[in-house]
Amino acid sequence: MGYDIERFVGYVNEGLLCSICRDVLEDPLQAPCEHAFCTACIHGWLVHHSNCPEDRQVIDVSLLRPLYRYMKNDLNRLQLHCRNREYGCEMVCSLESIDRHERECEYSQIPCSNAGCTVQIERRNLNGHLAVCEYRSRECPNGCGYTILSAEDTQHNCVAELRTELELLRSEMICRLEEAKHEMESRLDSQRRHMVQKESILQNEIEELKSQMSRIMSDVRSLMAAERQHRQELEQAELEKREL
Repeated sequence: MGYDIERFVGYVNEGLLCSICRDVLEDPLQAPCEHAFCTACIHGWLVHHSNCPEDRQVIDVSLLRPLYRYMKNDLNRLQLHCRNREYGCEMVCSLESIDRHERECEYSQIPCSNAGCTVQIERRNLNGHLAVCEYRSRECPNGCGYTILSAEDTQHNCVAELRTELELLRSEMICRLEEAKHEMESRLDSQRRHMVQKESILQNEIEELKSQMSRIMSDVRSLMAAERQHRQELEQAELEKREL
C-alpha cells in the first residue's frame, strides 16, 4: 500500500500515484509499459494476474524495474505530514526523510518496555509511564536485593531469596576457582613441558661438548706422544753427534 494522499501538502502529480491502490507510490517499481506501482501492490497483483492492471499488457516480476530517476526525485521532494499528526505532531517534511523522522518522532505510539505490560504510550511520555508502571522492576524495600516484577512478588520470602542468592554466589565462586585451577594447571604443564624440552636440549649440548672434549684430549695425547718421540730422536741424534 502507498502513502495516503491526504497526508501530502499541495498538488501530487498523477504519475506519482500507484496504478493499483491510487495512493502515492511507496517503494515504487515500474513496468515496461511505464505504469508505476507500489512494490507490495504489484507483487500482490501478480500472484493472481499476469498483466498490467492499467492497460492489460503482459508483464512478469522479472520485467519490473526501479522508477526513472527524475520521477524518483520528484517523489522524494513531495512534502507530507507525519503520520502522528492526529496525536499532535505538526512536522511536515519530504517523503525522502519521513521514515527517519517517524522512527524518532516523539508522538509515535510505542509499547512499554516492561515485560507483561501491554500499554502503548507516546515516546515522549515513556519515561513518565515507566516510573509508575505496575510491571516495573524494583528492589525489595527490606534490602534483600530481590527484584520485584509484579504485585505478587512483594510477598516473597527474603530469607529464602538471600539463601538462593548465597547459593548462587557460592556456585559462581566454585566455578571461578575451578577455572583458575585449570588455568594454573595448564600453565604449569606448559612450563613443565618447556623445561623438559630445554633440559633435553641442554643435555644434548653437554654430551656434544663431552664428545668434543674427548676428541681434543685424544689429539693432545697424540701430540704429546709425538713430541716425546721427537725429543727422544733429538737426544739420540745429539749422542751420536758427540760420539762422532
